[in-house]
Amino acid sequence: MQPVDQAQSAPASRTLRWAGFLLGFSLGGFFDGILLHQVLQWHHLLSDVQAAALQDIRAQMLADGLFHVLMYFIAAWALRLLWKARADYSAPGADRALWARALIGFGVWHIIDSVFSHWITGIHRIRVDSPDPLFWDLLWFFVFGVFPAVLGWWMLRRPGGDRGRMTAAALALAAVAAAPLAALPAGDTDQVIVLFRPGMEGAHAFNALAAADARVLWVDRSGGLWAVSMSEPRRARELYASGALLVSNSALATGCFSWLRPST
Repeated sequence: MQPVDQAQSAPASRTLRWAGFLLGFSLGGFFDGILLHQVLQWHHLLSDVQAAALQDIRAQMLADGLFHVLMYFIAAWALRLLWKARADYSAPGADRALWARALIGFGVWHIIDSVFSHWITGIHRIRVDSPDPLFWDLLWFFVFGVFPAVLGWWMLRRPGGDRGRMTAAALALAAVAAAPLAALPAGDTDQVIVLFRPGMEGAHAFNALAAADARVLWVDRSGGLWAVSMSEPRRARELYASGALLVSNSALATGCFSWLRPST
C-alpha cells in the first residue's frame, strides 16, 4: 500500500517541493540584494557594465529595483504554490521537504548568480573595489551557494517530522518580511540617499525632505537624487508618500557616496 499512497500524493508533493525551492531561490535573491546592494553596498547589479548610460547612480538603482521586482514575482509564485499544496502540510516529512528544497533553492540562486553574473557576463563582482575580486567571488560561491545546496540535498535523505504547517508559515513569513527590509533604510545610521520620481520639481523634493526633518548634504544636478541626514530614518515612509522612489542607506564611505561623485 505504501508505494500506491506515495504515487497518489506525487502531484501535490511535487507542488510542495517547487514551492520550497522557489521560496529559497527568491530568498537568495533578496539576501543578495539587501545585504550586498543596500547594507554593505559592495556592488550594484550592473556595477561593472561600462556603458555610459548605466554609470549614473539612478540607472544603477533602477536596475537594483527591477531585480527586486523579479524576486517578488518569483516569491509570489512560490507562495501561490505553497497555498495550493496546503493539503500536504500534514504529510510525514513535509517539513523536511520544504526546508531541504528551500536550502537547495537558496544555494542554486547563488551558484547561478556567481557563474552567470560574476564570470560569464561580468556585470558585477561580489566586491567591485577589492584588489582580489576572485577571492570574494569564490568565498560567496561556496559559503552561500554550494554549502546550502549540499546541506539541502543531505536533508532530503534524512527522516522528517510532522511540522509542515509551521515550516510553511516560517518560509512564507521570511519571504513577506523581505519587502519592508528592501524598502526602508536601517535605523543605525542617519545618512540616506533619496531618489525621487522622474520629473518631480526640485522645490517639491526639498519641501518633502524638510517636512521629514531631513538635512540636505548633497543633491545632483537634476534635482532627483539627494543625500540627506535624517535624525529619524524611519520617517522614510513620509518620503515615499511624497514621491520618493527609493530611500536607502548611504553611510559607508566606500558605498553609494563613492558612486555619486562621478555624476556631480
